[in-house]
Amino acid sequence: MTVLAIETSCDDTCAAVVEQDGSVRANVISSQRAHEQFGGVVPEVASRHHLDLTNAIVAQALAEASTTLEQIDLVAATQGPGLVGALLVGLSTAKALAAARELPFAAVDHLQGHVAANFLRDAQPFEPPFLCLIASGGHTLLARVERHDGFEVLGRTLDDAAGEAFDKGARMLGLGFPGGPALELLAAGGDPSAFAFPGSSGGRGAFAKSLDFSFAGVKTALLYTLRELSDWQARAADLAASFQGAIVESLARRCEQALEQTGLGRLAVGGGVAANGPLRRRLGELGAELHVPARALCTDNAAMIASAARFAPHLRYPDYLGLDAYATGERPL
Repeated sequence: MTVLAIETSCDDTCAAVVEQDGSVRANVISSQRAHEQFGGVVPEVASRHHLDLTNAIVAQALAEASTTLEQIDLVAATQGPGLVGALLVGLSTAKALAAARELPFAAVDHLQGHVAANFLRDAQPFEPPFLCLIASGGHTLLARVERHDGFEVLGRTLDDAAGEAFDKGARMLGLGFPGGPALELLAAGGDPSAFAFPGSSGGRGAFAKSLDFSFAGVKTALLYTLRELSDWQARAADLAASFQGAIVESLARRCEQALEQTGLGRLAVGGGVAANGPLRRRLGELGAELHVPARALCTDNAAMIASAARFAPHLRYPDYLGLDAYATGERPL
């Protein structure tokens, strides 16, 4: 079975061709640079760019896979969560492609896609059971993965996602968007112990029994510190390193706690924040078997959606024509 998948949940226009055995024949990602001037993703702008790009990206994926629509057996797309306008572009395009040949269709949850990235052959398949940390600009959660077609949420963010906190911290420090890579680069020249920023809910205090995350505290601490320092620019590297260290420690401590509670000795990571070098090193110190997919499979991509589609319900034509997108987690996982 050959799967064609489309992912347009935020500002990346993605298409991929994946085989039933998890081998990736093509994985095309087009990142929109138009949002940099605004310091964040503008939903309407993202949707319009998806309209312009999706057909070309699908054509490129098919060409790279040396295949055609006539050789596709299953079409899939992200149904949610994400930006509704952006989702609708990819979902509508995928349904139309499937309907044109009366092919089966799979509607995929974006978070399940991040989990399923670990099942791809190009990512050296990591089979259940394992604990999975998903950390991106829109989502941060810990999940227990016992099967290929679903997971149990053990903890989630109570406010900002980890990637969102990185972006906001970077903006306070005068860095560009997206902020994560720029902040990591600046932090490389700083001292992570220079400022005692709170490790969010990652501490061992009142939150010790909870696996939920909170990044509002460390973000506020950075803001107040910047206000108190008369010449904070001279300490920018130390501020970035301390801020990054607090977020990394929060994520790592929650993973450590979940590993202890579940008895699982295996940990997978997904989402754009998984590309952060200090986070990878810190998680590697937990003593668990650690699996981090290739960077192109950590950020939003369509190969992970195709991977999840292999284990999702396959709807027959025309049963999927009325499917709608959802912005948050309305659909049960």
